Amino acid sequence: MDENKTQPTAVPVREFLAAVEHPVRRADGFALLELMRDATGLEPVMWGPSIVGFGRYHYRGASREGDTAAVGFSPRKANLALYGLIYDPDAAKLLAGLGKYKTGVGCLYINKLSDVDLGVLDELVRRGYEYVMNELHRP
Repeated sequence: MDENKTQPTAVPVREFLAAVEHPVRRADGFALLELMRDATGLEPVMWGPSIVGFGRYHYRGASREGDTAAVGFSPRKANLALYGLIYDPDAAKLLAGLGKYKTGVGCLYINKLSDVDLGVLDELVRRGYEYVMNELHRP
């Protein structure tokens, strides 16, 4: 069984965000940092070179097992990728009021925070974190 290659690092999160080239992604990254910190009550940790994560859970899949961030985000060049927010079965109801977004396998993609309702995003983070920690976490 393969182990998750994305592991926590000692890189300071604020240092990573300050180096984001795109000014809107950089500003949105700092705003997401505060939103997710408030929603989870946790301090962020860098996972790999580009994911800001909050919390940690252990998972086992058919071909892979390991630890990963419960929720998190990555300010990519093309968009903001948010992790752990759409696993909760009730997430679809919240997404209806979020605004402009796309989804992928386990990810929520938004172009910029001004495209979405931050109250709904906050609720997605809270519920996503609770769901991952209570329903998906397998010690």
